[in-house]
Amino acid sequence: MSPVIEEHARARLITDGPLTRPVPVDLRYDAADDPRTVHIGLPDGTDWAFGRDLLERGLRTPIERGAVRVWPCGRTQLIVELHSTDGVEVFQFEIRTLIRFLARTRAQAPAAGAANAAPSSDGSPEKRPSRTRPGPKEAQPDPKGAQPARG
Repeated sequence: MSPVIEEHARARLITDGPLTRPVPVDLRYDAADDPRTVHIGLPDGTDWAFGRDLLERGLRTPIERGAVRVWPCGRTQLIVELHSTDGVEVFQFEIRTLIRFLARTRAQAPAAGAANAAPSSDGSPEKRPSRTRPGPKEAQPDPKGAQPARG
């Protein structure tokens, strides 16, 4: 059984106003759960699960999958935009934080052959209540592709 990789990070929540604010987020990976999926736990208690490749590609070029958009912002920042029935949340991450986290996940990921033998997943993002922090409300399915995750 492979260990779960968790990293506490800070992101900047981008708002309509002139100011942004730092927020704590939890980056999580569990190869036993799904070797192709990473999680971002937000301060409101929700957990977004989506394909690891989405973050990896987003480091180089804008990409969108379902309710998640990711794109580089300059040489040191990455923007992650999350759409749900509750609205839109936009976070700015330090690229080096995500590169370090993704490198750790690749080191834990099963060999390519084992990953291909895993049940297929379309890589769609999922939004669900966090396992570690109870949220104030239950996550709702997103009509653009985010669905409650089973856990």
